[in-house]
Amino acid sequence: MKALPTITLAGLIAATALLPAAPLSPAAAMDISGAGATFPYPIFLTWADAYQKETGIVVNYYQIGSGAGVRHVQFQIVAFGASDMPLKLDQLERDGLIQFPSVIGGTVPVVNLEGIRSGEIRLDGATLAKIFLGEVTTWNDPAIVKLNPDAKLPSQPIVVVRRWDDSGTTFVWTDYLSKVSREWASKVGANTSVQWPAGIGANGHEGVVNTVRNTKGAIGYVEYSYARQSKLPIVSMINRNGTTVEPSSSAFQAAAGNAKWDKEDGFYLILTDQPGAASWPITSATFVLVHKQPQDPSAVGTALKFFAWAYTKGDKMAEELGYVPLPKNLVADIEKVWASTIKDASGKPLYALAP
Repeated sequence: MKALPTITLAGLIAATALLPAAPLSPAAAMDISGAGATFPYPIFLTWADAYQKETGIVVNYYQIGSGAGVRHVQFQIVAFGASDMPLKLDQLERDGLIQFPSVIGGTVPVVNLEGIRSGEIRLDGATLAKIFLGEVTTWNDPAIVKLNPDAKLPSQPIVVVRRWDDSGTTFVWTDYLSKVSREWASKVGANTSVQWPAGIGANGHEGVVNTVRNTKGAIGYVEYSYARQSKLPIVSMINRNGTTVEPSSSAFQAAAGNAKWDKEDGFYLILTDQPGAASWPITSATFVLVHKQPQDPSAVGTALKFFAWAYTKGDKMAEELGYVPLPKNLVADIEKVWASTIKDASGKPLYALAP
């Protein structure tokens, strides 16, 4: 995994330019902003709306991609960043950050094939890798037909659609392909941005959805809630156990069921290609990043209260959108890290554990 670029003044200017014209830094008391991954955008938006109705506090979240989100929190342009690619402990320590998971979800392949509905075709990891390597180029290729003997597969060309922005979802996708294909691992690898062997680029989940929808024969990858909202056909996957599975909250939960979260390692965990007959193979957590000693303690303290509220009251909202809430024992560990680690300049903790 490549390290993120060194922070420079030019980088700061470029990063700031990625944001909307409206200021991201809190302009009024109790208004805070975060930025980053598109993967959690639907649930963050839902939580923020409910939180504002209950508390009057506005939480703005801008979906600008995981890499940009990390850079924005590094520069302290926002109270919190979000990334689907977790940072390793050495980088967290170098940048004075902590990270913690917010929810778990899945990335899914979506297609535009006439007469094909969700779940009617399936792929395994090796064939999916060959498609994105540009080696399997038509929908009636023998490798696909072998997996789908009863499907009416057209002879039309496959059009690969992939993200061109610095994307945590791309990291999850390419991490999975690296685990199931030695060729992918050696030629392309896993990162938020890679040298794609084939396909056309699109910006964000919405860009991928729109490009797939408007391109006959296309295949792309998006977070599950975007796929459901788009109504594009979703491809089933053959998982590590050889079982054909469709994406769902229960399939993501199955993949995360044996997860070992280590708070001493910055909660670093990658959930792709997990064992288990019911496991969706492209499952991941999405992470939040904040500074241990922020320039704006009030904003970060408010962000922590928002996520504490989401952990307590946001589970049903997450499930309705197809995400998996975190286990309560993991939430307890996260809040302990907040209380012991995140402080203002005088050393006062910004978060207090409930008595």
